[in-house]
Amino acid sequence: MISLLKGKVAIITGASQGFGLAIAQEFVKQGANLALCAREGLLLDKVSKELSELALQNQKILTLKTDVSRSDEIKIFVQKVIQVFGRIDILINNAGVYGPIGEIEDVGWEDWVKAIEINLFGSILMSRAVLPYFKAQRSGKIIQLSGGGATNPMPCLSAYAVSKAGIVRFIETLALEVKEFSIDVNAIAPGALNTRLLNEVLQAGPEKAGEGFYKKSLQQKESGGVSMDVGVGLVVFLGSSESNGITGKLISALWDNWKVWPNYLVDLKKSDVFSLRRITGRDRGMEWGDK
Repeated sequence: MISLLKGKVAIITGASQGFGLAIAQEFVKQGANLALCAREGLLLDKVSKELSELALQNQKILTLKTDVSRSDEIKIFVQKVIQVFGRIDILINNAGVYGPIGEIEDVGWEDWVKAIEINLFGSILMSRAVLPYFKAQRSGKIIQLSGGGATNPMPCLSAYAVSKAGIVRFIETLALEVKEFSIDVNAIAPGALNTRLLNEVLQAGPEKAGEGFYKKSLQQKESGGVSMDVGVGLVVFLGSSESNGITGKLISALWDNWKVWPNYLVDLKKSDVFSLRRITGRDRGMEWGDK
């Protein structure tokens, strides 16, 4: 079997459970060395032991309890990664929370701000920390978790929606800033996953989450949601050399035909497809709406 990530050093945030853990498991199988962080130290210890059993003798796995919303902790973590591995090839900004669930005037303000700090500031801080190393080696991959919150209004989940829309625009902007260094920067939507975030919505109930979103979440729980393998496959692709040159995009693991994109690099680079853009009246056949 071809190991797409053999010898690569990958940072995965929020790697102690859920989608982050699923990514870590597949990255080990693909030959990568891992640097994992999360806020739950005990869970990280358990994950480290599990992944060590999957790893080959020459693969290394580093774990460190880290809050990505704290710049001092990020600095310590990244310095430790460089100390152990000597380089960084891939950053996967997976750590994220829904934040408070409820209408904006009812939720706790400090909880709302904390969600922004984790989802938006945390991803930006981690990206800032690895960029000097990526630029020095003139290569690197940043893969940002986004999702439906970036492309649709989400009543009663405003902190999540705001942070996810904001981080996608940051990713698009950063991709342009670093294009001369052969650093690829992309955001992904992995699909509706059955993780702890889904359970938080169900626990909040229709009164806080809204009747429509609660019902949709309940149906997702019963159906099993989208398989994590779909999103993990996209992350492996974006972390590997197969995706070289694909940058500045928001990619749906489920709906986009990303496996063939390397054949259309010229089209991707000259177009704003797969990105956040304003919809004009003419885009919807309303000739009266635009000058």
